[in-house]
Amino acid sequence: MRWKSHVRFGGRAGETDRWKQRHGAPVRSHVANAAVTRCRTRVQQETLEHRGWKGDPLYDIRKLLLMGAERVDERGWERIHAALNAGDPDDQLAACWSAKELVRSIYMTDDIDEAAEHLDAAIVWCLDAVSGPELTTLSKSLRRWRTEILNHHRTGASNGPVEAANLLIKQVKRSGRGFRNLVNYRLRILLAGGQPKRETPQVTRLRPRQPRLIA
Repeated sequence: MRWKSHVRFGGRAGETDRWKQRHGAPVRSHVANAAVTRCRTRVQQETLEHRGWKGDPLYDIRKLLLMGAERVDERGWERIHAALNAGDPDDQLAACWSAKELVRSIYMTDDIDEAAEHLDAAIVWCLDAVSGPELTTLSKSLRRWRTEILNHHRTGASNGPVEAANLLIKQVKRSGRGFRNLVNYRLRILLAGGQPKRETPQVTRLRPRQPRLIA
């Protein structure tokens, strides 16, 4: 669409036409979650020689691994430890999960100095941990985006509004089964977002007809 040349939806966090400013673009924790998922599937393939099936140790805890540590209950910790002992012989997935929690800790604080410490700790952990290529890729991403991550803590800026606008556009497109007219498409998006004021002619109220009196 024409307006997508100004805001690149679905790109890197905070990526706009003013990308040279490199301002407030957080690397969200889903990057670390994706690393955990890739590591889990790779370890499953190496140990079981097939993709995850129901009943496989690591496959059964795939959702628990993506949850925050503070949200896991006692039963969940028992399942995680049992599955890692059974399906993660080299502790590669455990190291990747720990890196994910370190990345999450970066956004659990509003203090930029504390966030920088957590960020450096996550980078060091990814470099020192004995794991596969997932942590290597994650460490490169964290080092490359270190300035932008800390800019998020300086300004509080994020790509949340951009993602919300992108979701609204997609919902309008699905509900209309597609639009052939760009003008109508744009107007429908603006109406759904509540931005424009609808200019409608004033409705003339007709005086109702008086009922006949029955003698």
